[in-house]
Amino acid sequence: MVRKVTKTNTAEPQAQDAADAFFVRFWGVRGSIACSGRDTIEYGGNTASVEVRCGARRLLFDCGTGARYLGNLLAAEGAQDLDLFLSHTHFDHVCGLPFFMPLFDARNRVRLFAGHLEPPWTLKKALTEMMMAPLFPVPLGIFAAKIEFIDFRAGDTLTPRPGITVRTAPLNHPNGATGYRVDYNGKSICYLTDTEHVPGAPDRNILELIEGADIAIYDSMYTEAEFPLCRARGHSTWEEGAKLCALAGVKTFVVFHHNPDHDDATLDSVAAAVAARRPGSLVAREGMVLRP
Repeated sequence: MVRKVTKTNTAEPQAQDAADAFFVRFWGVRGSIACSGRDTIEYGGNTASVEVRCGARRLLFDCGTGARYLGNLLAAEGAQDLDLFLSHTHFDHVCGLPFFMPLFDARNRVRLFAGHLEPPWTLKKALTEMMMAPLFPVPLGIFAAKIEFIDFRAGDTLTPRPGITVRTAPLNHPNGATGYRVDYNGKSICYLTDTEHVPGAPDRNILELIEGADIAIYDSMYTEAEFPLCRARGHSTWEEGAKLCALAGVKTFVVFHHNPDHDDATLDSVAAAVAARRPGSLVAREGMVLRP
């Protein structure tokens, strides 16, 4: 059974460095563009940023606007050795990088991973282009941390640290994207955002990646009713996520990458519907912590 803890964006107070600690914390849950206001307070308006804790090690997934808050926490903790995995390099998933404080500290080591880019593009080239005049005032070279840019192919299996396995799979998204599965101490957490399903044809790449997982975080940008008007935009529905999780025997399905037009009342209705469709399913909100 997955244990849920909902907190504000602060340090985890209970034995977070224990060798067997394994949990996911949500720092940004929104898709496409950050949104703020009284109608999005409950679930949060920051774009994608997720932290997976494996013992004393942190694996970070995407660097949307939510990553700024995580970065401030890490900066206050001191020197860091981090692994940051990008689903892809669309702006809502990388716009937090120039504001991620650990990148400005020379004591830190940060490995940036991406598996979706095709030559002549590399991760370093893509991020260099993002942080370049006239689009941005300072270049990538402003970062003082020791940064390693790691390009792989979606489908590869990565071992960022001993005892931690990260399996990957390609996702159906314009310009490509990568889904991830973290296996640690016999438990698993999957992160699959920015993927468009084909109605009536479950994605075999996703099914294989999430088979038997404890937690699967899935792109649920639209509802089934909205989807026909939003095809070819690279996103899926909570209904499809529930189907995939049922077929793959996933224990807990998490609705993620919320539509910026979905206010708290809308997400409350999604939460009720998905819980009725697949009991135990959850809608991600900023500060939420889940432990397999």
